[in-house]
Amino acid sequence: MAKQKHPITEYRPYTLPVEFPVLLLTGDRWHISDQKSGRLHFHNCLELGICHSDSGIMEFEGIPLEFHAGDIVCVPKNLPHTTYSTKGCASLWSYIFIDTDSLFWDIPPLRLLLPRLSIADIPDFQYIFHGSDYPKLASLVQYTFEELRDQPPQYELSVRSFILNLLLEILRIQENPADSRTVAASESTLMIAPALDFIEKNYMNQFTIDQLAELCHLSETHFRRVFLQTMGTSPLEFVNNTRINKACVLLKTTQESILYISEQVGFHTISSFNRCFSKAMGAAPREWRKQTLFSEGKSEQGAVSIIEEYKGWL
Repeated sequence: MAKQKHPITEYRPYTLPVEFPVLLLTGDRWHISDQKSGRLHFHNCLELGICHSDSGIMEFEGIPLEFHAGDIVCVPKNLPHTTYSTKGCASLWSYIFIDTDSLFWDIPPLRLLLPRLSIADIPDFQYIFHGSDYPKLASLVQYTFEELRDQPPQYELSVRSFILNLLLEILRIQENPADSRTVAASESTLMIAPALDFIEKNYMNQFTIDQLAELCHLSETHFRRVFLQTMGTSPLEFVNNTRINKACVLLKTTQESILYISEQVGFHTISSFNRCFSKAMGAAPREWRKQTLFSEGKSEQGAVSIIEEYKGWL
């Protein structure tokens, strides 16, 4: 009997601006195809989206949920999912990606609440909200998009305020979801959630796969198997990709040396950093930095994905 292949899951991390870790993706480019992707994907930050037209399906670990024009979605980081439009349609979306830990590092009470928007604490999470059922949430999302799009004076302070209120409103709704479009995270996703959170906070330090397994109360062999089945990549590759993504931020925003950056993101040697970076980015760190800094009009594209271009977009 042929060995069953693991489903492919894409890691699509975003390199958000260091000084203001919020990214807006909007415009005619963000139409979603009606072709169902054969793979799920996940991000390293919180995803907020609003559907402007048509309808379709969002899948969370194989569980389909319908969406329609006017709906708002909230997808926690590290949660595998995919989206496709109804046959014959190409739904139009706008998205905001947020590094909530960095954006609200100075608000301790909120930092205690934010873990409830992670996959480690999702009993029955409501991902999709119909705008007409949640007018306050819809207004907050609309104001946030408009501020990010138009960038009036002091827009960053305004956006931070709107996002704060928006996240608190989502947390309140989770206390008593009125919508049927909820789904429980799979057992395997919840199993590895402690490791995912640990990697995000400690990627710059040295740790072993066995230590990650211990955090999840699993043997190393079982942990490796569950991680691969859930995330579509090995624990070591996930760690290296996280480090490369952090390195991209430093390469774009600082003049630090390649050696210094490799050490700051957790690589033992410059040779291993160069090898992993070239594999992920298709270019050596020094060359990638030159291409990024001197490519006009590609700042948004460069923030999209260090692993693959989007699939399923029109």
